[in-house]
Amino acid sequence: MALEKIAFLPFGYLIDQWRWGVFDGRTPPDKYNSEWWYLRTKYQGICPPTKRTEDQFDPGAKFHIPENVPYIRYFISFILQFQFHEKLCEAAHHTGPLHTCDIYRSAEAGAILKKVLQAGSSKPWPDVLQEAIGTREINANSLMTYFEPVTKWLQEQNVKETLGWPEFNWVPPIPEGYTGDGQEY
Repeated sequence: MALEKIAFLPFGYLIDQWRWGVFDGRTPPDKYNSEWWYLRTKYQGICPPTKRTEDQFDPGAKFHIPENVPYIRYFISFILQFQFHEKLCEAAHHTGPLHTCDIYRSAEAGAILKKVLQAGSSKPWPDVLQEAIGTREINANSLMTYFEPVTKWLQEQNVKETLGWPEFNWVPPIPEGYTGDGQEY
């Protein structure tokens, strides 16, 4: 679950960071690709598998970029789903850790979910959020609570590790004989 939900968040965040930089002029056309890889490295800790230049347009590989589809909705949805889950678990009278909650057959949780779904797009989403979970605010507290056991485990496992990626300018080694024209070796 953590690999599906947590690992997505940096990518979900950087897509629109890149788009907004392009739209407001902070990222000029001659820096589109380098800015993309800067953000990928900064937020995800990954680098391109081969040397990249401004002649390539790697952001275009993500459908949402050439089609001009905002991506922040996915990032927000990954946070909101845990806020909803926590509220539904409270309604279902769950008393254990959040990650063990199952709302199956809870009429109380079902009533909240039904109310949200019935609203559809008839009301602004912050109003629906307020009615459903008691706040108009988006925050990651529920997500952090849900993943608290894996967070503690990772802290124990990583006690002697060096975490992060301090060098943003790393480039992958180029194999001997590699020409980049598809005629290698």
